[in-house]
Amino acid sequence: MDILVKAAQFFLSLSILIVLHELGHFIPAKIFKTRVEKFYLFFDPWFSLFKKKIKGTEYGIGWLPLGGYVKIAGMIDESMDTEQMKQPPQPWEFRSKPAWQRLIIMIGGVTVNVILAIVIYAGTLAYWGEEYLPTENVKFGISVNEVGRQVGFQNGDKIVSVDGQTIANFAKVPLEIILGAERVQVMRNGSLETIIITDEDIKNIITAPGFMSPRIPYIVGQFAENSAAEAAGLLLDDQVVAFNGKKLMYFDEYVDSIPEYAGKTIALTVLRGGMPVNVNIDVPESGRIGVYPGQDPNWFKTETRTYSIAEAIPGGWRKSKETLSNYIRQFKIIFNPDTEAYKSVGGFITIGSQFPSTWDWMFFWNFTAFLSIMLAFLNILPIPALDGGHVVFVLWEMLTGKKPPEKVLEYAQMVGFIILLGLLFFANGQDILRLFNLQ
Repeated sequence: MDILVKAAQFFLSLSILIVLHELGHFIPAKIFKTRVEKFYLFFDPWFSLFKKKIKGTEYGIGWLPLGGYVKIAGMIDESMDTEQMKQPPQPWEFRSKPAWQRLIIMIGGVTVNVILAIVIYAGTLAYWGEEYLPTENVKFGISVNEVGRQVGFQNGDKIVSVDGQTIANFAKVPLEIILGAERVQVMRNGSLETIIITDEDIKNIITAPGFMSPRIPYIVGQFAENSAAEAAGLLLDDQVVAFNGKKLMYFDEYVDSIPEYAGKTIALTVLRGGMPVNVNIDVPESGRIGVYPGQDPNWFKTETRTYSIAEAIPGGWRKSKETLSNYIRQFKIIFNPDTEAYKSVGGFITIGSQFPSTWDWMFFWNFTAFLSIMLAFLNILPIPALDGGHVVFVLWEMLTGKKPPEKVLEYAQMVGFIILLGLLFFANGQDILRLFNLQ
């Protein structure tokens, strides 16, 4: 059931993005009286699931959910309809239109994607506002895993700045580090410490998601199946405050200490109803006693900024710019071989798995806005077969006054198509390798 909910959200988001992107090409083509032969959601090699011809345009749904397309008459595109190009140009064809009109048609899809992201972000800000945990409110400091400790962080560190900038939203701190921060300042035991981040550190962090989180006291929130702690008498909402007589307050301290006592008995002191209670637990050979931590809402005071409609519009623009900037920085990390970030690249399974297993409209719309920015950026790259590739040729014509030969456009389209297929196979191949634990 969880997979079905994730899949439904993914395909709804993908369908919205594809239809609106292609509409961005379709509308200016119609305005400039250019014939659009097909408008398709998903690809339709050999057959389509649905099709209907209206006023000369075939509208349909394909069976291969790898994207969508509009087939514009007189244009060398993914259909590779070279026979049409051998005929004399017609006034209603793309190739007969002025360069500036062709440019507007080509950038229409990317333009719609950017506008869509701004509108969605503005809508979510106006409806839900923006809730976040201020970095200064992470009062117990941070908790880091082994990778975080290797980088140089310690449990209890309090984040002061990243590359000299104060980060108001704590959730953005790990992201800034992954996206190429060079130094992080922390307050440690009353002293200011500087941690230098290297490409090797980023590589290790990428392989260890959740390397940093707010540090929390140890309150029993849930028991695992066959929990040794539950069998020994630990109760939900107990606050664990001491280990073998030694005062320990934080969950991470117990995670570090208990595995050393695998196969032995430990004594935990808990506060139950305000009174101290001792519980002896036989630690299994696994070194885990089967407890998940709970949280007290009073530990971390979040803040929610509300937006009026007038405030939400510039807020949507700001979030769109920030999303695009972060995505470009992510690209830089991926193309830096020292970080090995390319190994984390994924395809449709990776994207689909980001959606929650229960329907969450706020997440759905925010993630759709992110995907819209991603689609805009990828499509404007100067790669033949993408919108950006077509734009390059049109700009060349506008600058030189000469059209590139049609054979050049055909060969460029083929090369671009091969590049895209290679990237598609690489990204989705990574998904398959991870699915079967082969990576």
